Amino acid sequence: MLRFGSVVLGVSDVPRAAAFWMEALGYVPREEMKDDWVVLVPADGAGPHLSLGLSETPVQDHPRVHLDLYAGDAADQAAEVERLVALGAQRVDWDLYPDDPDFVVLADPDGNRFCVIDTSRG
Repeated sequence: MLRFGSVVLGVSDVPRAAAFWMEALGYVPREEMKDDWVVLVPADGAGPHLSLGLSETPVQDHPRVHLDLYAGDAADQAAEVERLVALGAQRVDWDLYPDDPDFVVLADPDGNRFCVIDTSRG
C-alpha cells in the first residue's frame, strides 16, 4: 500500500526557500540541509513533508500543482496572509479568481504559487 510522502517544490535558492517555509509552517529540516536539497517536516512530527530541490526551470504562472494552506476563518486567513507577506511571500494578481473567492493566492520567495483558504466557508 502506498502512502503520501512529500510535496516537492523546485526552487532557485534552497536555503532561502527553506527559511521561508520553516517559518511559514513551523517545520524543521529532517536532516542537514544541502545547497540543492532539503526535506522539511513538521516540528511535532505529524503531517506531510515538504521537499525543496534546486531547479533551473521557470515558475509557472498557472501551475498545475500547488499548495493549499488552511486557515480557520476569514480573520485567521487575513492574519496568515499578512504574516506570510511579512516573511517574504508576495500577493499574486490572480486572473482566475471567482466572484467571491474563499482563497488568496500568494507566491513564495521563489515565485511558487500557493493558496491560503478560508475553511469556514465550506
